[in-house]
Amino acid sequence: MRQDHGKHSQPWWKEQIISKWENDSWRFKMENYFEEAIFNIERDRHMSWFLKQKDRLTALHPDMSETMGPKRILRRCGGDIENAIRRRCIEPCSTQDYINAMEDITTRTKIGRNWYKPPMDNKPSGKPIPKPNKPHDKAPLKCHKCGSTSHLANTCPKKTTFN
Repeated sequence: MRQDHGKHSQPWWKEQIISKWENDSWRFKMENYFEEAIFNIERDRHMSWFLKQKDRLTALHPDMSETMGPKRILRRCGGDIENAIRRRCIEPCSTQDYINAMEDITTRTKIGRNWYKPPMDNKPSGKPIPKPNKPHDKAPLKCHKCGSTSHLANTCPKKTTFN
């Protein structure tokens, strides 16, 4: 863009940036990114996630107060983590205090963790595992009408038919 327009003043560049990115579709996209980003302990890092969310909020609402931003970000953490951080950080707190509390709570406690087992690394291959041959101690199949082992009850010659 600089090659096309050459040297211009800072206000001109600011106006160009605002005209290109500060429109309704850009705001809608940033708001969606903010709403879709939910904190996940196993996937996200504390500080990078929190600061990325803070940058998105300040881009959308530059006049937002210092206390309102972290409150909106904490709502994206989930109920247990949000409650624990709010109890730990008494107002007014800085962004760094929120990040430190978030890191302490998620690393030292089991709050917000998933209760399922992680997938195993040693997955079985496609080959079937041969089972050892064990003698079966099952009783032989026999007819329950006459007691013979040569046939079953549905083919019993002594079966009575009802007309």
